Amino acid sequence: MPSAYVIGLGRSGVAAARLLQRQGWQVTVSDAGTAPALQPLQHMLNAEGIAVRLGDRFTPDPDLMQLVVVSPGVPWDLPALVKARELGLETIGEVELAWQSLLQIPWVSVTGTNGKTTTTALIAAIFQAAGLTAPACGNIGYAVGEVALQALSQPPDWVIAELSSYQIESSVTVAPRIGVWTTFSADHLSRHQTLENYSAIKAKLLSSSALQVLNGDDPYLRQMAQTWPKAYWTSVTGKADLLCAPERGAYIENGWAIVQGEPILQVADLRMIGSHNQQNLLMAVLTARLAGIAQSAIVEAIRQFPGMPHRLELVCTWRGIAFINDSKATNYDAAQVGLAAVAAPTILIAGGEAKAGDDTLWMQTIRERAAVVLLIGRAAPGFAQRFEQIGQPSEIVETMEQAVRRGADLAEQLGAQNVLLSPACASFDQYSDFEQRGEHFSQLCRQILSD
Repeated sequence: MPSAYVIGLGRSGVAAARLLQRQGWQVTVSDAGTAPALQPLQHMLNAEGIAVRLGDRFTPDPDLMQLVVVSPGVPWDLPALVKARELGLETIGEVELAWQSLLQIPWVSVTGTNGKTTTTALIAAIFQAAGLTAPACGNIGYAVGEVALQALSQPPDWVIAELSSYQIESSVTVAPRIGVWTTFSADHLSRHQTLENYSAIKAKLLSSSALQVLNGDDPYLRQMAQTWPKAYWTSVTGKADLLCAPERGAYIENGWAIVQGEPILQVADLRMIGSHNQQNLLMAVLTARLAGIAQSAIVEAIRQFPGMPHRLELVCTWRGIAFINDSKATNYDAAQVGLAAVAAPTILIAGGEAKAGDDTLWMQTIRERAAVVLLIGRAAPGFAQRFEQIGQPSEIVETMEQAVRRGADLAEQLGAQNVLLSPACASFDQYSDFEQRGEHFSQLCRQILSD
């Protein structure tokens, strides 16, 4: 029996291990962690015949393994993985493994710095409204390996996958039917080192796709227009700004989403605020039309779509002040878009674990729209210095509870319309992920404001 080694005991790693076992491999899963919370999962997988090694550092050995599968959180340039490839060991990501199992199923794959989760969710909702089995997976919903496992007994009609740069770089042969690129700006540079490396990884997915859908309002993507002469482009600013013929693209005109020359639905049917969500709408609807989805299913799905958790999510209203959870804004560009989308003036809560990137536009939008910035987490002192340099009022409050209480007081005092959590930072200094951070903010809002 051939042996496979899976690195990472997260949801993707577990799905990959189970899929490999179903395919006849002898499977070992390793994880560097030793937390007690991992032990029940270890016992469960052991009972299924899958070996689990906790506190394990992967060492490649062609005599003990024929395949290495990497979870998305494991750096592709980890020295042990580089060594494995040098030794001729087949080394792939979890998405690549699932792709090889789902070759007969058409994929829509969505990538981008920002906007990819909302766009993926919109596409999946439209396909499902059309009666198709089209699970959202990857960075949203299921792990792709879980979809592949389910497909062994009940194949889907489509796979709708949100793919990060981490997942793409370890997926050599993934070739979607439709590839969607939402936006591009500096992010994850601690892993990819340069903007060029980061861009090349995302471009790889689009180049492998039979059809390409791109956001024509993104300055970086517009510069790359010649790379994809047959691509389908979108623009919220109208037909004149399309980078393709109107009968190929999607744009907004007189409040309507015009897709391939046909009015499909009124933009007001979308319940999410902000021009960035109008752009997400255009990419989703254009993708659906390329897949042959009927207009009636598109309209039904968009009208019923509730929005995304942790992305400009209205938590509650207190004394006329809206408390908004935008915890998913983990970089400067996403946070700038979130702040620009809500009414000014706003009390902004920002901070966490800072990322590399250009904060110029974010700072400009803060000066225009934020009355005060409340700072939390490890980034707070550095952000406070930056705000002092530009004359922007800010306070270090450290914890989320203090931020909510102080935000409510300041909003009342200054007549602000919103208290907005839009951190522009990763969450890992205080929380396990952005979801936990957003849920804590929402819980505190409901608890404190009901006192």
